[in-house]
This record gives sequence, structure tokens and C-alpha cells, in this order.
Amino acid sequence: MAANQEDDLYEVLNIPKTATKAEVKKAYHKAALTSHPDKVPDDQREAADAKFKSISRAYEILSNDDDRALYDQHGMAAFEKGSAGGSTHGDVDMEDLFAQMFGGMGGMPGMGGMGGMGGGFGGNPSQRRKAAKGKNETQQYEVTLEELYKGKTTKFASTKNVVCDHCKGSGGRSDKISPKPCNTCKGRGSTVQLRPVGPGLVTQQAVTCSTCHGRGSFYADKEKCKKCKGSRTVKQKKLLELYIHRGSRQGERIVLAGEADQNPDDASPGDIIFELSEADHSVFKRAGDDLHADLNITLSEALTGFNRVVLLHLDGRGIQINVKQPSGKVLRPDEVIKVQGEGMPVKRSDIKGDLYLSIKIEFPKDGWLKDQADVDRVRAVLPVPPEKKYKVGETPDVVDEVSFERVENLEGFGAGSGDPRAAAAQWEDDDDDDEGGGPQCAQQ
Repeated sequence: MAANQEDDLYEVLNIPKTATKAEVKKAYHKAALTSHPDKVPDDQREAADAKFKSISRAYEILSNDDDRALYDQHGMAAFEKGSAGGSTHGDVDMEDLFAQMFGGMGGMPGMGGMGGMGGGFGGNPSQRRKAAKGKNETQQYEVTLEELYKGKTTKFASTKNVVCDHCKGSGGRSDKISPKPCNTCKGRGSTVQLRPVGPGLVTQQAVTCSTCHGRGSFYADKEKCKKCKGSRTVKQKKLLELYIHRGSRQGERIVLAGEADQNPDDASPGDIIFELSEADHSVFKRAGDDLHADLNITLSEALTGFNRVVLLHLDGRGIQINVKQPSGKVLRPDEVIKVQGEGMPVKRSDIKGDLYLSIKIEFPKDGWLKDQADVDRVRAVLPVPPEKKYKVGETPDVVDEVSFERVENLEGFGAGSGDPRAAAAQWEDDDDDDEGGGPQCAQQ
């Protein structure tokens, strides 16, 4: 039994993380001596037993250099294969189900001659020819954009079932002992249960036999293999390595061939398959081999240019851009600067995609103009608004100067009128706010 994943193994043994192997062993002996179930009253034995198992598990991991390194880096998650929910352990083999449902039941009521299919599907599952390959185990593996940019190699401990080398996967104590036919399922490996599917309606469902576990036969306790206890497989822990190439993409699959659970009924074990899941990034967005980010600049920089580090790249490099504004040229909101060769690496090559930077202009805060003299100086250097020229007949008869107030958005536009155009205008305004409020590159 493993220690609770919430437990800190160093706290279980009451030692610091810098403890030597000798100190780990000494702490284990001390803790095991005081917590052994035989040393406590009967009413406390269950709790003592759980604590003793936790202590033993802590010593097992911390006394092994490789396991301890894995624990220090990943915690107990490093020792839980398939925790992401992708494991295929315990799945029912549909071929077995068809064989059990139609091959040995004489046909289901109302299905006519289906029982005659027994020649093609039936028979004891233990006597079927071996499958070409076992089931694959697929699970998601989340990676950051930095890891996909630079590549990553990680090691982890995998605990899987392997065919027992003592009984060669038979489950019996000796080759001379044959398993006994299962009386519960009559050798079919499954039993039939009735399952309701509607008012007054039921259907038959084949379920794996709980006595023989789908084998159709079993060994008595005294005839079982001493090593695997008749289960035909034993647990084995192995250190595996996962290598992610630079430039790998969302959804790519990394296959560790033959590293899934072994089954004596399979000719070869299946694979462990990791499917890459790219985590969202706070600055960059990715499309293929290209990257995109927002670039915040001041109004002054938009008008006059700049030469500075504009963002920190995924490999830690500062990206500097020198924008020299020609006479009369300015940068406008949502203009895009394209930097060639600064996108994502192209897998298995020296080529990189491009980096696209969308210009976002930060206007000065209220009050930056202190007095009328400041206003006059700004007006003196900025372009003068062109005078409105009216065509004949378009000159206004009366000009009214109106008062106004500043509001944050269009929330009050058409409010309470029931006009759908009011809601549409508010949604459009909200979308504009969302676009302007996303993650942006820090000013440096």
C-alpha cells in the first residue's frame, strides 16, 4: 500500500530533505520500531498498520537514489502511472464479449440461430490464439510553450504488469498441474446479467466472471504460483525517458513502444502513448511555426520611434527592436511588425517561423498636461486638424455648443428599449474591451 499522496515522505520519517542514506535508514528503524502493529493494543492496530505501511513506503523510495530524485522533482505523481486518466487497464475485450455472448450461450432469446455462430466466436477465452499485440495506454502530457521551443527530456518511474517469470504466465505452481474449469461461468469466462433498458424491458448483458476473471478456468489456492499468486503477472518498476523534440506541436504523439502492461494472452505488449497538450502562454500565441504577441508602446514612441528591448523570448533572450521613424511616418494601433526567424523552431531543422508583434499604444494618463502652456506646446508640434469645408447647401443654419459627460462603455445605449441593436452594440463594445485587455509584453 502506498503512502498517502498528501503525505510528505520526509515528514513521515521525521528527517530533513538533506538527510543522508544512513540517516534515512536510522530514522526508518526508529519509526518502524515504535509504530509496528504488534506493539499496540488491538483497537489501535488498524491505524498502526496503515502508519507502518506509510513508513515502509517512505523508506523504500528515499533509500533509493533514483526514486528519491524522482520524488524530489515530481512528488508521488512520479510513481503513479496513468494518473491522467488515459490508461486502458481493466477495459473489456469486445472480441471476448462477442465470444462469450454468442459462442457459449446457445443464442439469446429472440435472436433465432445466433447460437450457431459458436463455431466462429466461441470457446474458452484461455484457449484462444494470442492477440497480435496488447492494448495501448494513451494519456495527455501537458507541456509549456518554453519546453516546446527548447525541447525537453524527462525521466519518470513506470510501474507495470509483466508476465511472471516463475510460472511463465500460467498462474499455476507447476506445469504438471492443470487449471480447473470454472463452474460459475461454465468455462465461458463470463456470466449473463439482465439489465433494464426501459419500463418493462430488459436486455441480456455479458459481464466478466468474477471467479475466474474471464479465463474460463482457475487454480485452487494451494495450486497457484507462489510468486504471482495465480494472477499470472507481477508488478515491475522501470525508469523511462520521454524526449520531446524542439518545435513539437499540440496533439503530437510520443510512443514508448512495448512499455504498456504485459498480458500472457498477448503476443507482445502494447505501447505507452503520450499526447502533447500545449498549455496557454501569458504572452505568446502560436500558430504552426509562427508566434504572435502584443507590443505596448507609448504615444511618444509611436510618433518618434524607439530602440529598446521589447520582450523576453521563450529561451530567455531579450528581443531588441530599433524603429527609426522617417519624416511624417508614425506607428498606428494594431499595425503589425513582423520579425523573421524569431518564431518557433521547425521540428528537426535549423529553420524557425516568424514573430508577429501587434502594436498597442498606451496614451498618457489624465493630468500629464499641467497647464495651458503645456497644451500650447503640444498643439504647436502636432498636426493642425483640417478645417471642415462644407459644400453649397450643407452649411449648418445654427451651431449649438452642447455639454457632455464621459462614460466607460455602451451599457446605457438603448437600455430598456427592447431593440436588439442595443444588445448587439454592447457585445461589440465588450469584444473591443477584451481585445485590449489581454496579456501584453512588459515594457522594458
